[in-house]
Order: sequence, then C-alpha cells, then structure tokens
Amino acid sequence: MELYAASLTSYKRLLTKEVKIGDLLLGNNHPIRVQTMTTTDTMDTISTVEQSIRCIEAGAELVRITAPSKKEAENLLNIKNELHKRGYHTPLVADIHFTPNAAEIAARIVEKVRVNPGNYVDKKKFEQLEYTDAEYAEEIDRIRERFTPLIKVCKEYGTAMRIGTNHGSLSDRIMSRYGDTPMGMVESAMEFLRIARDENYHQIVLSMKASNPIVMVQAYRLLIKTMDEEFGEIYPLHLGVTEAGDGEDGRIKSAIGIGTLMEDGIGDTIRVSLTEDPELEIPVCRDIVKRYESNSLKDSPADTHSPRSAGQPVDLATAKYNPFQSQKHRTTSVGNIGGEQVPVVVADLSKLNTITPASLQAVGYTYDAGNDKWHVADAAADYIYTAKAELDFPLPGMLKVITTPEHWATAQDPTKYFPLYETGAFINTAPTSPLLNFVMLDADNLQDLNALAGKTNIVLCLSSRRKNAMQSVRRMCIELEERGIQHPLVFITDSDWSTADEHLIHFATETGALFLDGYGNGICLGMSAEAYNTFNDAQLSGRRYTLATDTGAAEQFMNNTAFSILQATRTRISKTEYISCPSCGRTLFDLQETTTKIRSVTNHLKGVKIAIMGCIVNGPGEMADADFGYVGSGPGKITLYKGKDVVKRNVNSDIAVEALIDLLKENEVWMEP
Repeated sequence: MELYAASLTSYKRLLTKEVKIGDLLLGNNHPIRVQTMTTTDTMDTISTVEQSIRCIEAGAELVRITAPSKKEAENLLNIKNELHKRGYHTPLVADIHFTPNAAEIAARIVEKVRVNPGNYVDKKKFEQLEYTDAEYAEEIDRIRERFTPLIKVCKEYGTAMRIGTNHGSLSDRIMSRYGDTPMGMVESAMEFLRIARDENYHQIVLSMKASNPIVMVQAYRLLIKTMDEEFGEIYPLHLGVTEAGDGEDGRIKSAIGIGTLMEDGIGDTIRVSLTEDPELEIPVCRDIVKRYESNSLKDSPADTHSPRSAGQPVDLATAKYNPFQSQKHRTTSVGNIGGEQVPVVVADLSKLNTITPASLQAVGYTYDAGNDKWHVADAAADYIYTAKAELDFPLPGMLKVITTPEHWATAQDPTKYFPLYETGAFINTAPTSPLLNFVMLDADNLQDLNALAGKTNIVLCLSSRRKNAMQSVRRMCIELEERGIQHPLVFITDSDWSTADEHLIHFATETGALFLDGYGNGICLGMSAEAYNTFNDAQLSGRRYTLATDTGAAEQFMNNTAFSILQATRTRISKTEYISCPSCGRTLFDLQETTTKIRSVTNHLKGVKIAIMGCIVNGPGEMADADFGYVGSGPGKITLYKGKDVVKRNVNSDIAVEALIDLLKENEVWMEP
C-alpha cells in the first residue's frame, strides 16, 4: 500500500530512474521540472519560436510542439535552429499521435518525443471488439513491429521519450479487455514500456492523463505499483490533468490532480493544461512545485501520534485504506451533514467586524429589500461561522450559523444556531445541542477518540498544524475508519500564502486529495490574519466573478473556491462543467474565444458537462465523460456530439455555438438564463 507513495504519513520524494533530455536531467530526485506546449501552427516557424521564447522566459524547462505529420516534424529543425540562433537551448519535445513516420523524423531533431499508445499504432473507433488471447498477442506483435524503429532512432540519437497515455484515447483493443479504467490506462503504457525495455532503451518518462482527477490519480498510483512489481524500478512521471479548462476551474482541477500525487512525493515534471496562452501555465506550475522544493515537508512526519488509550495507532500496512480505488467513507447523518448527502460548505465570516444582510452576498445570498426576499445562488454556503453574538436580522431559510458555545446558549432559535467546541471542552461539557454539535479535532489527537466515539449528534472538524497537513488529516481519517467511528467530517484548511493563485492551489491540494480518496462531508476554508488583511478586490482582477458589495472579497473567493473543489472532485455539482483542451498547433479554431463564448451562454446549466475540443486527437475520447461535445473537424468546421455519438457534422464555426444551443434544447437540458 505504501509503494504508490514514499509514505502515507510523511513526505519523501519517490525515487525514479534518471532520464537525460538534452542537458536536462529528470527523475532520481532532480528538481521537479515545469513545462508547457505551444499553441501556434508548427509550420509558422517565427510564431512558434517567439511563443516558445515567451514560455522559456516565464520559466519553462521543456517546450512541447505538435508534429501531426511529416512536414511539421521536418520543420522542427528550423524552429530549433532559430531558437539556438537567438540563444535559447531549452529542450524541445515533439508531440506525436497518429504518425510513426513523423515521430522517427522528429526523434532525429529534438531532445524528446511524446507518443500516445492509444493512437500511435492502434485506432479508436468506439467499437466494442472481442479478442482471443492469440489475437491479442498478434496485436502486440504488430505494435512491436511499428514501435521498434522509433526506439532504435531514439537510441541512436540520444533522444528521450514520453509514453503518454490519455484516458480519452484508449484504443478499442484496450477498452475491450480492460474497459475505460485506470488499469486500462496503465496497461496501454506498459505494453509500450515492455517493448522499449526489450530493446534495452530506458530514456523514458510516463504519464497517465485524464480530465477527471479521480481517474488520473488512481492511474498513476497503479502505474507505480505495476512498474515496481514487474521491473523492481520506477520510471520518471510527468503529471497533468488534461483538458482542465481555464480560469479558477482549470487551476483548481489541475492542483487537485497534480497536488494529490505530489503531496506523496510523486512526480518529476508537471504541465498545467489551461485553455489560455501557454506562458500563463508556467506561473501556476511554479506555484504548485514550490510547495515541495527543498523537501520542505519532510521534517513533519504525521505518524508520530501519541498513544491512544487502547493500544497504539492502527498499523497502516493492514488498514482497509485502498489508494487505488475511491470509495466513500461511511458516516452517519447528522442534520444535513454526512450519510449520503453531498458535502456542505461552511463560510468563515469570523474576520468580519459586523455581519449584515449585505455581507451574505459574498457567500451566495442576496437580499431584495423591496420584496423582502432572499435570492439564493447555486454556490450558496450551507453554514456560516462567526464568533459573535446572534445576528440581528432574520436569516435566509436554509442558512445556519456555527458560533461559540456561549453565544449558542443565548440564541433564540436552536434550529438555526449550533455550537463549535474544542475537543476537551465538548467531552467535559454537559449542555450541548440535542441536534448538532461541531467539535474541533486536531489530526494528532488520538487520545480523545474513544470518548468521542460514544457521542451522538456531532460533526468532527478536522485540521492539522503540521506542514504536511493533508497527510496528517488523512492519517486521522484512516484511524477513524479503522475504529468504526462514523461521525461526519468537515475539513478545516487555512492558507497563509499571498496571491489568489497560491491560495487556490493550497486549498485545492490539501482538501481535494482527501475528497478524491472518499473522505469528507464538508469543507471550510480560511486565511491567516496576514493573508486575509492583504487580500482585496485587486487580487480578483480578471477573474470570472465580481463583487456586488465593497466588502467580502476574501469571503467570496473562499466560498467560490470551496464549491469549485467539490465540483472538481465530483462530490457536489453546483455549476456547468467545461472540459476544454489547452489548444496546440492542431487546433482548428480560436479555442480561447470559443470557450469564452460557449461559457457565456451556458454557464447557468447546472450539472451539464460540455466538452470543447480543438481537434479529434483526444476530443471524442475525453468526451466520453461529457454530456455534449464541440470538436474541431476541419478548418472552419465543427462536429457536435451527444456523449460519444456524432449528431451534426461539418457545422460552420460561425453558427456552431447556436447549433450547440439547439442541440441542448433538443435534449431538454436547456433553460433560459
């Protein structure tokens, strides 16, 4: 169980083989490298060079360029030469999908090639095929015949290779035997890796990308386990969530997938795939990576718990925790928290000097004084926390307040106000709410668990003061599960970072990792006093939401982030989900402009998943997880999908958004804004 990470409880980089990419060393505890991919036409040498330079100057240590055919592969030499002429020697990576001959050309020019085992030899036609063992073996021989020439070129020229599996482009052959699963992704890569090893070629990096962070995380963990069991060694890992989208959603989804693995020391290079200019991906990569530089977490082991009253902490080696399969942790239901209910969001308003009806606008409640009516947003907090006395105005119908035991004791409505206790105070206190009590529990506090186990009507609010807080909280979640304690869990996570992106990444990593593993019934995000006092409207400049009041910037930001984390972990859906690729030289329309246009007319369709793909390389496959798809099929042409099925081909791009809306209406998911 502990192999997928160095440890479940303390931070340590997973040791991988060393790979040389030009003059850059990867794996074997070298620094975690950051990279991106150009979006220009590869045949436009100067545009590609200039965009590459912007990426390099932003901090990219590798730059990937698409080579969909022989002519683009050949033009990589002109691009490389021009970069060298301008003094830039950052390694280049050729992105190959359907064309082995292009890969063999590129491998003679650039420092690394990326091949996708789902479409390098195999094809994907969404046909359910059956293979006998003999037929399956014949297909592997066919792959060996087509793939070996590239290996020989790479060995001759000292070129590295990434075997990059995409969840959305698994071949029909893999799908027929393994299904659309993490194990199918792993086996797709392992087939190619075994062939490379047979040829004594080891300059290999692997990736397991998916648009769903749950699938992505499980696939990487399984890949590590499989490599170790079969080879006794692990190749470097390139981490990324594909088709993550843009803005806060893209950053949060990427941080959840990448950060969950990096918290456990997994990952040697990362790429954040945003539907934005590629140079904008690099600062996000840097914000993720800097959390783990200099092994800053390794001096904070989470397994040094004090002894519990009945024996030592549970042995993780025998625990029921399964890192390769996400299963919802079973809890009791207390009010609207726990059981089969979606996780709740608790908005921390404790730093507001006063709370008025206008204050609640930041967390999803807008008061219409003229009609004496509250308007409730889809992303409206379920609870607010304040340490102040009872509010002097009637609350919206569904909103409840968490406060101190002293203020709870004097509240007029015991169905609206609930107390928050420290663990010791709760155990030794007689007057508690007969309906719902919140109990703060430090993740290192095992000695009070037996006393808490016998209590009813409580929700545990888990937090940790350790540097590796996520691992410490996860350790407590495992302990609770092993003891059969089924109180609902709310994760309390504070941030003392500085910028909005840093806060997003911190919140998403520390809580998202837990939700992906099936833990958690609620989320509450907060900031240190210093971070809170420096957070203001300016940090939200250019973001998708704007404040309707002059106060509450931090509160609105944290509330929206909490709902976005739950959306990305598929635990609570509160808005439209967009699966959009980051664009590249294969893209057949302006992806950023089109994504913005589609979002502007569909962002009110709660729970609908819409895929926006630049081309067919991953589009149809990744859309297996989407309800509707908008895919470039030729210059100025769009193909529309419902699930995996094509419903309209060759729609002119100037009317394609309207055609998508018509498709939504035909399928009765459209509603007027």
